[in-house]
Amino acid sequence: MSNLSGAFNAFKALYKPSLIKPSSIYNTFNGIPIPLNDKVKAIVVDKDNCISYPHQNHIWGPYNDQWAKLKKYYPGKAILIVSNTAGSKSDHSLKEAKLLEEKTGVTVFRHFVKKPGCHQEIYDYFVENKIVEKPDEVAVIGDRLFTDIMMSNLMGSYGIWLKYGVKKSNNPLIIFERFLSLFF
Repeated sequence: MSNLSGAFNAFKALYKPSLIKPSSIYNTFNGIPIPLNDKVKAIVVDKDNCISYPHQNHIWGPYNDQWAKLKKYYPGKAILIVSNTAGSKSDHSLKEAKLLEEKTGVTVFRHFVKKPGCHQEIYDYFVENKIVEKPDEVAVIGDRLFTDIMMSNLMGSYGIWLKYGVKKSNNPLIIFERFLSLFF
């Protein structure tokens, strides 16, 4: 299913390129320091190619220790998986979201508008659960500049871009995003 929110918001980057600039860049999830910094109290993490092999609903084997460390440092509702597949309008009957929650032990965000358009709903989730008081207390971990990082910047949070993720992609849009990163 197409991501109208992503397509619409990508045009914003033409006028404001800082929307796709991450706060920090790591090659993979295992490279991220935990804790992230003293300010961050909540974590949003993308699923496909960040913590899971694309289209699988469990933590990729080599990331199990790092995932356990993240869950220990940010317990309870402080971690939220936000995917444009599991938990989105593409996930009919939320089957993938439920399976991912079982496999990861973390809440999968249910959202109708795909990333980056669901940034306010995500922030509201953390505020309502008394995890954060300000957007800069949230970190977003993702492998896409035009969805994950743009969502982070629209929210006013700390954006962590995973340059390669689980599997190095040859998708032309992802190659273009890596090219853009040369200018950061």
